[in-house]
Amino acid sequence: MTQLPGLLDTEALRKDFPILDRVIHDGKKLVYLDNAATSQKPRQVLDALSEYYERYNANVHRGVHVLAEEATALYEGARDKVAGFINAPSRDEVIFTKNASESLNLVANMLGWADEPYRVDAETEIVITEMEHHSNIVPWQLLSQRTGAKLKWFGLTDDGRLDLSNIDEIITEKTKIVSFVLVSNILGTVNPVEAIVRRAQQVGALVCIDASQAAPHMPLDVQALQADFVAFTGHKMCGPTGIGVLWGRQELLEDLPPFLGGGEMIETVSMHSSTYAPAPHKFEAGTPPIAQAVGLGAAIDYLDAIGMDKILAHEHALTEYAVKKLGEVPDLRIIGPTTAEDRGAAISFTLGDIHPHDVGQVLDEQGIAVRVGHHCARPVCLRYGIPATTRASFYLYSTPSEIDALVEGLEHVRNFFG
Repeated sequence: MTQLPGLLDTEALRKDFPILDRVIHDGKKLVYLDNAATSQKPRQVLDALSEYYERYNANVHRGVHVLAEEATALYEGARDKVAGFINAPSRDEVIFTKNASESLNLVANMLGWADEPYRVDAETEIVITEMEHHSNIVPWQLLSQRTGAKLKWFGLTDDGRLDLSNIDEIITEKTKIVSFVLVSNILGTVNPVEAIVRRAQQVGALVCIDASQAAPHMPLDVQALQADFVAFTGHKMCGPTGIGVLWGRQELLEDLPPFLGGGEMIETVSMHSSTYAPAPHKFEAGTPPIAQAVGLGAAIDYLDAIGMDKILAHEHALTEYAVKKLGEVPDLRIIGPTTAEDRGAAISFTLGDIHPHDVGQVLDEQGIAVRVGHHCARPVCLRYGIPATTRASFYLYSTPSEIDALVEGLEHVRNFFG
């Protein structure tokens, strides 16, 4: 068995994830390498979800009976855990959404409806990047179409990094918002936050960071990032689906208008007008994802117990090993950085002229789960002149032997297609 420095005790960790024991396709053990799409869930999270539904299920806030009070304590306790996990100055800056996509849409809509000085209109500009997930492209396109604001973006270098050579021309005095991904879900690139934030602050622009591929894999400190908004999702970090997070600076959340209207987000309602509750409830209309928040809280407990620094070191060692091993596969081209430095644990590649869908199908027959397609990042594929990629992505329970299995599987793919 391959040994690498810095690895976690995966033999012990994997016992917490029942699904990793699955045997599929004629007795082949599951090799799960699709963690950038969604992570698997430890028993601790599954148990927390079951316990909530079996013992505490009720709607939150306002209720005075025991179950309602207990459910509220669990839900708001999860908010406290998120605030601690990302080093938020206040728990009231943590908004629960259903996923990162909703979080990013929330920001875009707030700015479209805002008063000055935050309003995005035809005299202003929106800045994104060419490597964004569609969830951080489409909301800004919609806002641009609705308001007349000009949409601009940073391009990509040949090695899969942001081209910041024209940063002063892209981010200008007209820029209202700069929204970009911390870690690319397709290229694996870790972006230079400090340089972008510094330029945005020079011109008075707000900064929104999509941390969906960062929060599960590395320490995330919203104060150190110096952004105005940070979005991420629970299902990629050992939590359940249906729960996302938007963190925003307190003063912005106080000044900006709500995105959705309904119960819970109000202070008073008459037939003529309404006033709104303070943040975070102003942005959480209706019955929230209560069980999902409880599950996310349990996931954060699990990750904190391991240590995000240790998870980062584990994945760095795996990524370094994977880049080396994949580099030895004939005809394989990594799309994105080809070293382990400044990159995350998602590696996209092409294999000669074999279509990625065919690669994924043959690997699946060997029990190896990868992702194929454009990974909701089609502009990246267009930039590099490829129809799609195969993506292998690792997490805290991934092992060098699984990378070896992937490399052996790719040799089988090559032989299968002659």
